[in-house]
Amino acid sequence: MNKVVLFVLFSLLYYSNVSAQTNDFIERQGQVTFFSYTAVENIQAKNNQVLSLFNPYSQEIAVSILMRAFVFEKSLMRDHFNESYIESDLYPKATFSGKIIDFDSEIATQTRIIRGDFTLKNTTKTIDIKATITKTDAGYTITGALDVLIDDYDINVPPLLSPNISKKIEVTFHFTYAPYEK
Repeated sequence: MNKVVLFVLFSLLYYSNVSAQTNDFIERQGQVTFFSYTAVENIQAKNNQVLSLFNPYSQEIAVSILMRAFVFEKSLMRDHFNESYIESDLYPKATFSGKIIDFDSEIATQTRIIRGDFTLKNTTKTIDIKATITKTDAGYTITGALDVLIDDYDINVPPLLSPNISKKIEVTFHFTYAPYEK
């Protein structure tokens, strides 16, 4: 009888630990900002409606960015971004799916490479992103930056406007994850 009780207790402990390790963390209002410098004028936009999932045990991360949620200083910039460059009606989201290289869930703060596939305008490229991951009492924070080359993602700029648009866009992100409640 005691062996059965011990077996049941060990089984319960084992399965509760396994199920605890498969829990994802979620960020429903992550922030993605982009900046483009040109001699004519700088272009900057912020999006606070970015959805991301992170699983520290599998080291996987996924991000979905609604393109129309970017907020610009000038409405004309927003219109050009959505209608001419990103074509948000045809390509409403940008996505990233990847894995953190050499992530250790026991380290409080670490800088790691996130390698994965970034899709923008139906074009997917494998990229490496340098990110800082911080473990908090409530979950995790992941911040970082990457450069996006507009030629890589079929973003066409008319020759007349090419001096106004940088060929390289600096993208930064900040995600604060909390446990995902199913």
